[in-house]
Amino acid sequence: MNRIPPLPYDQWDTEALASLAPGRKLPPSNVLGLLAQHPELAKAFLGYNRHLLGGGSTLSARTRELAILRVAWRRRCQYEWVQHVLIARKAGVTDEEIDAIRVGKPTPITRAVDELEADSGLSDDTYRALAAELDDRQLMDLVFTVGTYGLLAMVLNTFEVELDPGLPAENFTTAE
Repeated sequence: MNRIPPLPYDQWDTEALASLAPGRKLPPSNVLGLLAQHPELAKAFLGYNRHLLGGGSTLSARTRELAILRVAWRRRCQYEWVQHVLIARKAGVTDEEIDAIRVGKPTPITRAVDELEADSGLSDDTYRALAAELDDRQLMDLVFTVGTYGLLAMVLNTFEVELDPGLPAENFTTAE
């Protein structure tokens, strides 16, 4: 059960939440309802997060989503996992790749997330593997994405944000 209940949709400060998707009316969701409880924080965070979700990030959507899924899995954040499985599939990530994230197949992205989460840094080997594929800005966007989605997983887990109605658990309970 949500520790801080989502603000009812009809009470949202749409201006504060609009920074996520300017010009679009956002649909109800429990995470946005939580953020709506604190409009100033919502506006600042969502404006920044818009960069990571494609509003300026140099990462491909596939790379971004693989990283976010690994963060969600490691942090045991079901809400983040379920939401980003849907986004990842739209970005062309296959079910096999999602399964590989779940079991920790040692790809450069999975290794990077695991190292950043465990040590707040990257080994020389992992950094070299990433730098062979990503330029400096992409490397920065990757590290910021992992850190931000680790923070968001912490928020979602701490406040026990429930899945939005109708969303499947997406095999989240499968053991690693």
